Amino acid sequence: MNDRIRTDIAHNARVWNYWLGGKDNYPVDRAVGDQVTGFYPSIGEVARADRAFLGRAVTHLAAEAGVRQFLDIGTGLPTADNTHEVAQRVAPDARIVYVDNDPIVLTHARALLTSAPEGVTEYVDADAHDPERIVAAAVGTLDLSRPLAVMMLGILNFVLDTGKARSIVRTLMAAMPSGSHLVLTHPTLEPELGGEGNEAAMAFWNENATPPITARTREEFASFLDGLDLLEPGIVSCSRWRSEEGPVVAQFGAVGRKP
Repeated sequence: MNDRIRTDIAHNARVWNYWLGGKDNYPVDRAVGDQVTGFYPSIGEVARADRAFLGRAVTHLAAEAGVRQFLDIGTGLPTADNTHEVAQRVAPDARIVYVDNDPIVLTHARALLTSAPEGVTEYVDADAHDPERIVAAAVGTLDLSRPLAVMMLGILNFVLDTGKARSIVRTLMAAMPSGSHLVLTHPTLEPELGGEGNEAAMAFWNENATPPITARTREEFASFLDGLDLLEPGIVSCSRWRSEEGPVVAQFGAVGRKP
């Protein structure tokens, strides 16, 4: 497995870890992270806002909606307040399946993403481009006859074709029962969220790091939630989803419920 670990090219999971103040990254990740920050100084705020959004969304779903199962796709490297920690703080019996395909993430997840005794935390080594495999692998831990939350924070931006990204979401949500939720965040270039600076940063990223990334418009982001009932306040900057704290960031956030 270790032959998949590249230390000579920056990788999203490790750069994101660096922006969040983590230690699981290499010099190349820190160098590219600093360069991206030079293009787009608020990227660290985006990373922190995305993580805070996760906490609010999972807390709401566990505490208010009664969700006890979470499928977190594109886990990234463990930092503070991972999905299982937030969920099991509310409901110790919550069951979480993490999905990622990066070997460093896999190694750290197995060591650090440990469940409360009453609940379950599992890890699936799979690619977001293969939703059928994700669903099949999750069935061993999650009960697909009961509502669950599909978490896709900052992951569809690595699926460059919007039609393919929509298809992935449709396949995942088609396998989920009524009452399930989809939790999404996604970067944008839209100026009302301050996204103009994102363009140069993303271009630099795509030339110097992996995997390549794309931004999307509000309409494109909304299309991922077709057929779902949007929870209030709808599609907003993830920093403004049920919060007024911190700056507005160029990262959409939304939660939809399957009727």
